[in-house]
Amino acid sequence: MPSKKKIKVLIVEDEETLSQMYSMKFEKEGFDVKASLDGADALEQAKSFKPDFILLDIILPGLDGFSVLGSLKEDKDLKKVPVIMLTNLGQSEDIEKGKKLGAIDYLVKANCTPMEVVEKVREHLK
Repeated sequence: MPSKKKIKVLIVEDEETLSQMYSMKFEKEGFDVKASLDGADALEQAKSFKPDFILLDIILPGLDGFSVLGSLKEDKDLKKVPVIMLTNLGQSEDIEKGKKLGAIDYLVKANCTPMEVVEKVREHLK
């Protein structure tokens, strides 16, 4: 019997420690994970990996998260992939901007545990 297809998550986080922490948590929870440390690479990874879900930081080297989100939403193959902004920028204008650009949710890293982030992704996948 074929096993259930793993849900593919792309984690875009420039801080390596955080990236590894989220990656490990999602892998432990049964997701197929790819991580990217900068904006341009994130777009490449999104095209090749074809994730079911993207967690996107805003402060990134090169292209910032808002630019990455804009590009994803303009790409015919990627525009339907749900994106959650996962950042430490919690100002309402950042949240507004993220949602206007097409993010389905906005999480402030300092306010949630990795498990809560996993739960959020699961909620949105239902």
